[in-house]
Amino acid sequence: MSGVHATARIVARDDGRGGTGLPVLESDGPLALRRTRGSGDEARVMLVGAMSGPLGGDRFAVEADVGNGARLHLRSAAATIALPGQTKEEARYDVRLSVADGGELHWMPEQLISAKGSGLAVTTRADLGAGARLVLREEQVLGRAGEEPGTLTSRLRVRVAGQVVLDQELSCGPDAPGGWDGPAVLAGHRAVGQIVLVRPEFGPEPVTARSVGEHACVVPLAGPAALVTAVAPDALLLRRVLDAALADLHIR
Repeated sequence: MSGVHATARIVARDDGRGGTGLPVLESDGPLALRRTRGSGDEARVMLVGAMSGPLGGDRFAVEADVGNGARLHLRSAAATIALPGQTKEEARYDVRLSVADGGELHWMPEQLISAKGSGLAVTTRADLGAGARLVLREEQVLGRAGEEPGTLTSRLRVRVAGQVVLDQELSCGPDAPGGWDGPAVLAGHRAVGQIVLVRPEFGPEPVTARSVGEHACVVPLAGPAALVTAVAPDALLLRRVLDAALADLHIR
């Protein structure tokens, strides 16, 4: 197996003084973690890519574990660009999130861009306690400006109190099954995104399914959760659409 293998790890815990401590902040290879200034009881961490990629054959992973009473806001400093490598082997990027009952996590990376000739499989798994809170945003852009996309497969799986509330997969690009660019999926758009919201209050009072503007919709999930799905012609409009959906749901 070729390529670079790297795993970045974060553990967030209630520090007992009204804040959130980070007993584990472990960078690895091209995945560098930097603590930034937080606010209130929240810890903030920035994921900084120290090299291009992922390239063909690379295996990247990010792991975050948030304990009871801890609040973590995790972002990335720049877009991730999937690029072709010297090998035809597919690259992989795995995100593993765990939030205990009473914990809160915001996973808000910048866009993932699938460049021509690349092949990348992204898997995001989130396991939450019954009273956990989550804001998870993913944005995928198919190709750089004026460029055909690579092949991108993205799977997103969320469990709350051991029950699956969301398990979806989307494949796009030249090696994806037919129909991904048709009216039932992307309808010719080149940017797609989703936000998963988990809130205990969504259990007794689920969100109302509705459209948010022309390009996004909100649907309740089978649990204390909601899903926002959006498509747009480019990354800039996609971000605006997703921000508008969060504002519509009164989520900061």
